[in-house]
Amino acid sequence: MKLDSNFIYLKDMYSDSYYPTFLVDKVKNQIVQVVTFLESGTHTNDAIQAKLDEMTIAINELQEEFDQNDSEIETVARESIASTVEEILKFFDVDIDTETAIQERDW
Repeated sequence: MKLDSNFIYLKDMYSDSYYPTFLVDKVKNQIVQVVTFLESGTHTNDAIQAKLDEMTIAINELQEEFDQNDSEIETVARESIASTVEEILKFFDVDIDTETAIQERDW
């Protein structure tokens, strides 16, 4: 199963100039890695959660770069990331709650 090529990642972050596009692209790239993993076949929830944790930790590591560019991962960004992850989990019929999916976040 493949995610629709017209799927819109991080809509609210891309539409807000507060978030530098090149940094939103870096967040998106982390999410795309999870999508690629999900598209590659059937995985256990534990394996999917491990991949989500890896994604979230990588996004955590972008916070300093956001700060250096007069931005931050705050409420709008959190919601945008969470809703994008939620839509992807629903599409792939993954039974992991969104809060659990991004449990490693420190934003």
